[in-house]
Amino acid sequence: MYEPRSTCRSCDSPDLTKVLYLGETPLADALVPAGQLDAPEARFPLTVAFCGECSLMQILETVSPEALYCRDYPYYSSFSDALLKHSRENALRLIESQDLGPDSLVVEVASNDGYMLKNFAEKGIPVLGIDPAEGPAKVAQEAGIPTLCAFFGRDLARELRDGGSRADVIIANNVLAHVPDLNGLVEGFAVLLKDDGVLVIEVPYVKELIEHCEFDTIYHEHHCYFSVTALSALFRRHGLSLNEVERLPIHGGSLRLYVGRRQDVGKSVRDATLEESVRGMTEAAYYRDFAERVEDVRTTLVGLLGSLKGHGKRIAAYGAAAKGSTLLNYAGIGPDLIDFVVDRNVHKQGQYMPGVHIPIHATERLLEDAPDYTLLLTWNFKDEILRQQAEYRSRGGRFIVPIPHPAVV
Repeated sequence: MYEPRSTCRSCDSPDLTKVLYLGETPLADALVPAGQLDAPEARFPLTVAFCGECSLMQILETVSPEALYCRDYPYYSSFSDALLKHSRENALRLIESQDLGPDSLVVEVASNDGYMLKNFAEKGIPVLGIDPAEGPAKVAQEAGIPTLCAFFGRDLARELRDGGSRADVIIANNVLAHVPDLNGLVEGFAVLLKDDGVLVIEVPYVKELIEHCEFDTIYHEHHCYFSVTALSALFRRHGLSLNEVERLPIHGGSLRLYVGRRQDVGKSVRDATLEESVRGMTEAAYYRDFAERVEDVRTTLVGLLGSLKGHGKRIAAYGAAAKGSTLLNYAGIGPDLIDFVVDRNVHKQGQYMPGVHIPIHATERLLEDAPDYTLLLTWNFKDEILRQQAEYRSRGGRFIVPIPHPAVV
């Protein structure tokens, strides 16, 4: 069900330096139904390494995509207001900049429940979503967004191209890290993209992950953690050029990449690669103290929760997200410290967090039970959640933000 690697996922170099080990963890999105709490859960090692050849940070374990995504995948993008707004602004900007119309084609890889493509479809622009997760893909189809429930790669891209489809715009948000066959995915982009088309990708930025100690974004679905340097090398290998890059605050710090067949490398890419070189991000030394800082977050957080519990405080958590699973399992935080987790996603409610078996309820439970403190597992949407929970806070409830270092707000 999983395979260990000894060479880089991008350039196949054996020059890998291990920088962090998070132990054996369950699959981060494998929520546990109430009737299966006594059943054994699969756990897999989670080891992070840096490639000295192409500067790609990555995990060394590959769990089969079928185990990760196909059945009962619980992530639905439309439950985040902030993500919906972010995506709509991106779509409207692309419609204008690429002069998209009824003769264009926009393809989104990892289209989830159609949250992004609906912005194009409502303008009469033809779209195609591709996503292997049955639940979200069905929701998109029911909303009128044409969606293939399949994994995207070179083979599917060739099939679509040979059937007469080539894309003016390919969108791939937060999927590049999710595909174990990184080169097959990028080759698929190159096959499907028109000669004058644009590939627009969003990925979390490894600089923010390391410098802000965002270790909870590491789990088996995320095979890679990207720098601009590593991305440029990856695209060049497949005849594509990373021409522009934008820095985004979403998900704790992300990159938006503009990639094309034609080489037109802009100042934003040149500046980013220079900055990475100056900071030492192309060398293993940059990553060496990461494990120590991760351990410090764990020790501080567990100590804080234990102290609060010892003083009779009741503690909940917000956000049954994959990053929350990594944090809870790595830190050993279970029902002895956290009474329950709340989440807006109805598909998660009534289930239990992987490994630690904390029950998941609707967000209304915060006001009903009024815990003294709530651990914010989805800290990447902190501002949105704090606004939504203004009443809970006005009643005296306080949030604990674990990253980059545990703090009470």
